[in-house]
Amino acid sequence: MLKKTKLRHSEYYDMQRKYDELYSNNLNGNNFYKLIDIIGSEENIRLAYRNIKTNKGSNTAGVDNLTIKDIWHLNDTKIIHEVRKRLNNYQPQAVKRVLIPKEGSDKKRPLGIPTIWDRLVQQSILQVLEPICEAKFHNHSYGFRPNRSTHHALSRVVSLINIGHQHYCVDIDIKGFFDNVCHKKLLRQMWTLGIKDKSLLCVISKILKSEIEGEGIPNKGTPQGGIISPLLSNIVLNELDWWISSQWETYKPHRISTRHLGFRQYARKYTNLKCGYVVRYADDFKIMCRTYDEAQRFYHATVDFLKSRLGLEINPKKSKVVNLKKNSSVFLGFKIKVVKQGKAKFGYIAKTSMSDKAITKAKRQLKE
Repeated sequence: MLKKTKLRHSEYYDMQRKYDELYSNNLNGNNFYKLIDIIGSEENIRLAYRNIKTNKGSNTAGVDNLTIKDIWHLNDTKIIHEVRKRLNNYQPQAVKRVLIPKEGSDKKRPLGIPTIWDRLVQQSILQVLEPICEAKFHNHSYGFRPNRSTHHALSRVVSLINIGHQHYCVDIDIKGFFDNVCHKKLLRQMWTLGIKDKSLLCVISKILKSEIEGEGIPNKGTPQGGIISPLLSNIVLNELDWWISSQWETYKPHRISTRHLGFRQYARKYTNLKCGYVVRYADDFKIMCRTYDEAQRFYHATVDFLKSRLGLEINPKKSKVVNLKKNSSVFLGFKIKVVKQGKAKFGYIAKTSMSDKAITKAKRQLKE
């Protein structure tokens, strides 16, 4: 759905002011203990129903074979009552497992389709959690966030190359990210973000452990296909964003005497800080560096961080350091390479072109 449409809906149901207040409070370091009351409010549930109804996915049935059309006949009062009843003693129904083809591969990607009522519960939760999390998310995380897109992520990478001369790229592919998220770690991360409503955390825990049709109850992972899953995945990787950023971009020297304009030049020469900038879209991220040595250090440090702090493994065959002057790196459907421009010593600019997978997909869509 268009961002402007969502904003208009939230203003119509008089919830935008409340969401702005949640954002502002978390920005100021406040904690939240009674979010379940806001989630179960009449206005928030009505807005959730409106957002679900205008989503194409609402016509896809879960294990109960119900779609949005099957509850259209219910008035607002009955819908609000049903969602509140489920929130008070939440017991999610099983998630329907659907396999869809992976782009540019013969493999299939598993999707988990919740029932329409569970989607309404998740949408109600998402609307309240999103502004809270937005206040603490890193500025250069672009996936599944309001008013951000692949265009912004690509623009950031190009800017780092053209203006920052970051010509080395750390490519890291997380192995089966969505299937390997640690539930306990995720709930602790939510607590750290200020979400301290134990009733809500209990509901989130039950969503994570929703039975998957034909497979049983998962002990890790966030099911792709759930409305709240993209937000939860961003919460997990937000810790990675800030750790990478703290190594250089947002690092603050402890000594006042070093806080001067020449600190970064001093740090490059005399400290162990790693100069690099993260750009992330969902589980696809790049770390842009100036030198090969810095890129190598970031590569090994990031692999260690993912394993020790987040319990995630990398795919070594797809993870590497790329010299963009010699080779290209694929990001969000585009090949990115650094090419010489003019005769100046530092006359290098980013050149982008569609990736092979993106071209194949475009050709297939044209034929259809």
